[in-house]
Amino acid sequence: MNLNEFDKTATVGLYVSREEHSTFGKKFIARFQHDKKRYVKVLGYSKKDNLTLQKAVKLFEDFKTKVTNVSENNFVKEEVKAQNTKIIHKNNLKLDENLKALQDENLYLKTLLKDYKKLSQDVLEEGIQKIYDLQSLKPYQIELIKLQDWLEKENKRMIIIFEGRDASGKGGAIRRITRYMNNKHYRVVALGKPTETQRNQWFLQRYIEHFPTGGEVVLFDRSWYNRAMVEPIFGFCTPEEHEIFMEDIVNFEQDLVRQGMILIKLYFSVSKEEQKRRFDRRIHDPLRQWKFSEVDMQAQDLWDEFSEKKYEMLRRTTSRSAPWHIIRSDDKHLARLEALKIILNSVDYDGRNYSLNFEANESINISVQRELLQMRKTKDY
Repeated sequence: MNLNEFDKTATVGLYVSREEHSTFGKKFIARFQHDKKRYVKVLGYSKKDNLTLQKAVKLFEDFKTKVTNVSENNFVKEEVKAQNTKIIHKNNLKLDENLKALQDENLYLKTLLKDYKKLSQDVLEEGIQKIYDLQSLKPYQIELIKLQDWLEKENKRMIIIFEGRDASGKGGAIRRITRYMNNKHYRVVALGKPTETQRNQWFLQRYIEHFPTGGEVVLFDRSWYNRAMVEPIFGFCTPEEHEIFMEDIVNFEQDLVRQGMILIKLYFSVSKEEQKRRFDRRIHDPLRQWKFSEVDMQAQDLWDEFSEKKYEMLRRTTSRSAPWHIIRSDDKHLARLEALKIILNSVDYDGRNYSLNFEANESINISVQRELLQMRKTKDY
């Protein structure tokens, strides 16, 4: 094609032939450059065309638009393809990173758990939960050390009584409470059966012998309240001795408090179903069988009798100066946490960490009035 045979038109890129064919008429050439490419197209070289300049301009514009759009679409497609490639690459990198993180985590957990497949899932879950439970108690155990320091500095005396049915969690709570305490300034007292000499003494005398001196804490794992519940049920005291105790103990405790003793009375309230579950565990677990006694065997059968004595004890022996604190103990960890809070809230010691939650969990740490109301409705506790 020789452009010398064509003339330029007023439309840039559109050329018209100088000579007109007798049949086909004028020939037009569209010629333009786009995106570093040159496009050329012959317009109107058939019988039906017989183009005028106006028609040729329209065809030229249509051709140019089509080429441009196709090019732009191809460009967009390439851009989308490139973007998708980047996204796929990025996602693959992320997947690789996530996989590496999971592999590292898996290796770390295996290092910690070691031969975990040799353990049953229940044992493993229980052990892991104990770690978290122990960790959550530590901030409050730190506060107990501060409380001990304050008692020593102020020369104050503290008695903490732990009462409750068998298997209610008293011993475990005492172990958690004393775990980090200064053993020079606390004692745990768990008295057995009274000797013949002690039987002929004033009933409270053998407990008084273990009372704290200045700066000391004494924790009674069962206390003089044996006479309120256990002794009358099993016939270890007469009805008259039981009634004398119930009449006198409030005044005795009020005198202790009036003389500067800090007296905290905790009652761990376990349900009948949970007590049975714990007894069954003691029977079948060789590590716990030593805990099971003849008295334990009768605890479930005598549940109602214990409930009656418990009700009477709580009603008659709680006072403003020495109130009972009732702790629902089916959940051992929550019971221990609430016991710690009660002890820490008993005095305004120095250096208290106010960022800790010292508020009572009202579903675990409940009032005597609420417990008595519950017992009037049902004997579940």
